[in-house]
Amino acid sequence: MELIRGLHNLRERHHGCVATIGNYDGVHLGHQAVIGQLADEAARLNLPAVVITFEPQPMEYFIPDKVPARLTRFREKLEALRRFAVDRVLCLSFNTRLAAMTADEFIQRILVDGLGIKYLVVGDDFRFGKDRAGDFQTLVAASEKHGFQVVNMHTFAIDGERVSSTRIREALWEGNIPLAEQLLGRDYRMSGRVVHGEKLGRQLGFPTANIFLHRKASPQQGIFVVEVFGLEGEPLPGVASLGTRPTVDGKRVLLEVYLLDFNRDIYGKHIQVSFLSKLRDEKKFESLEVLKEWIADDVRQTREFFENRT
Repeated sequence: MELIRGLHNLRERHHGCVATIGNYDGVHLGHQAVIGQLADEAARLNLPAVVITFEPQPMEYFIPDKVPARLTRFREKLEALRRFAVDRVLCLSFNTRLAAMTADEFIQRILVDGLGIKYLVVGDDFRFGKDRAGDFQTLVAASEKHGFQVVNMHTFAIDGERVSSTRIREALWEGNIPLAEQLLGRDYRMSGRVVHGEKLGRQLGFPTANIFLHRKASPQQGIFVVEVFGLEGEPLPGVASLGTRPTVDGKRVLLEVYLLDFNRDIYGKHIQVSFLSKLRDEKKFESLEVLKEWIADDVRQTREFFENRT
């Protein structure tokens, strides 16, 4: 899968494709349905399938202090998209220039001149261009003028409810890991590089792999049963703490993973943490000794989870 960063990196060989546009946060089942339809058309026309997305996401540009937590960072999004029939990802920088681009300019400069698009799939609520003035009907009119086909994907639902990034975010925040997994079509994962921390877990007898998430906010917090990928012997079972560590008055969200029966140096390794079950919320304990007792119980429950897993 080829990553194209910015309109200025489009080349002649990128001209002629089928495409879809969106944030693709989470790459959930609704997104996967769009990609599936796109892949079918790419095969029929013998053209590459392209996902057009934005960094930062538009809401992060317009209301940075109120934007909901992302399900996936950009790297995680790319990792998810690689599992599907996507040939290229065009990532557009969402900046002042792009925000000021009218819908007609967006179509002409990006879809027509830049990509030479032949077939476009968008969601049924897709809006684009300055002041979100462009919609599906705008694209239909443009398709007749420029000679490409455009279709809208209707709502993808499970149990009568629309599959959306918002619904997954709510499920994660409520600790409903099975629902989030159902809507994603896979385990929910976070990834990052193992870094040196304050070694508090080691002092308590439970050394952890620490990962800075580089997120303004996390869609979930608490203590979780997890599996870790990216290391020899994967998947490796563990228990993870995701939060601010209130007992030691932590400030930023940190992911700490205690791997069961594991003793290897993995500093600098990039790992993926798959969340399987939530054990409890974070708590502020009166002492580190009490915290240690709770961690021991979290580890006991985690061992039982894997022993009873079918």
